[in-house]
Amino acid sequence: QAQLVESGGGLVQAGGSLKLSCTASGRTFNNLAVGWFRQAPGKEREFVAATRWSSGHLVYADSVKGRFTISKNRAKNTVDLEMNSLTPEDTALYQCAVGSPILSAMRRSDMYHTWGQGTQVTVSS
Repeated sequence: QAQLVESGGGLVQAGGSLKLSCTASGRTFNNLAVGWFRQAPGKEREFVAATRWSSGHLVYADSVKGRFTISKNRAKNTVDLEMNSLTPEDTALYQCAVGSPILSAMRRSDMYHTWGQGTQVTVSS
C-alpha cells in the first residue's frame, strides 16, 4: 500500500524559508493530484497548494500565493513545497495527500484519499 512521508519541517524565524518534500513509497504520483494542507492548533485543516502530477496544473491558497511554490521532482519522485517569507501565521502541521479530484475540487481535503503523518513547521516572531 502506498505511503506518503513528509520531510523538511522545522523551526525558522519570521521572514525565513523552508522546503518541504512529500515522498511516495510503494507507488508513483502518476495520474494523481498531490496536495499540501496544514493545520494549526485549535484550527481546521486548510488547503495550501496542489498540483496534478501529469498535467502540472497548479493551485494555491490566496494566503500563500506569491510566497509558496509547489513543484514536482520526477527524478526523486517527490512533490516539494518551497516556502518563503514565512510568518508566525504559517506555523502548523503540514501534510501532503494524494487523490484524484477534478480541477475545481483540488482545494477540498475530502477529495484526497491517502495522507502522510505530517511535518511540523514553526515560525518564530
